[in-house]
Amino acid sequence: MILHPAISSLPAWRYRPGLPVALSLVLFVLLLGWAFFPGLFTSLDPLLADPTQTLRAPSAQHWFGTDHLGRDLYARCVYGAALSLQATAIAVVIALLAGTLLGGIAGWFGGAADRVLAVVVEVLMAIPALLLAMAIVTALGFGTLEIAIAVGLSSVAVFARLARGEVLRWRSRVFVEAALVVGVGSWTNLCRHVLPHAAGPLLALAALEFASAVLAVSALSFLGFGAPPPQPEWGLLIAEGRNYMVAAWWYTTLPGLVVAGVVLATQQLGRGLQRLQGEHP
Repeated sequence: MILHPAISSLPAWRYRPGLPVALSLVLFVLLLGWAFFPGLFTSLDPLLADPTQTLRAPSAQHWFGTDHLGRDLYARCVYGAALSLQATAIAVVIALLAGTLLGGIAGWFGGAADRVLAVVVEVLMAIPALLLAMAIVTALGFGTLEIAIAVGLSSVAVFARLARGEVLRWRSRVFVEAALVVGVGSWTNLCRHVLPHAAGPLLALAALEFASAVLAVSALSFLGFGAPPPQPEWGLLIAEGRNYMVAAWWYTTLPGLVVAGVVLATQQLGRGLQRLQGEHP
């Protein structure tokens, strides 16, 4: 029987996240509530226009004000969370799974696969991620799913590099070599004995990349690559308000603050996970 070393030397519950991480977690849970249960946070229809309420400033009736068609901006931000966060989650999952697979293969088997991956990663990381995502979404076509795939593919190299490094770190451990000696196959050894130990750093990176993906998805939506109007994608809301910044500052500012809040919250959560990994290697 092969014994596995403990991934954490101390109980994870002893980790003290600190106030910024705790507040970020609360904000992130709130935004998940927007995405999954929008009806609990607003009773207004995000698509219902009221010509008598156009460009109204924030008030008790309209917390984020209204847009140029009289639609409630708070309701549109709430219902837009599902579109924007879903696209972001798909992008991160694609990058995480594809990067882990490629990096794991390169780090475990080495040889030509490792050399090819090293070249591909260097080339991809030399290209700005947003520019690469724009090129991919142009080839795929416009839409929320398409920008999610594009953002995910543009982030694969980051995860592949980390996964390769983690596999190289763990593959020479005694328990891994012992598994090979007793006849455990390469793929089984990689998936069962090596990748679970790489999960912590990869998940911490995924939390940090979630922040970058939110920005990328919103930017592509802002540029018109995402869902068409009247869908309330966050980037599209910001784009619609740019022509009214003087007369209606809230139109762009408040949806922009929502995006900024998601980015800051996920960055803090990612850093918290990284610190947790550092304290419990």
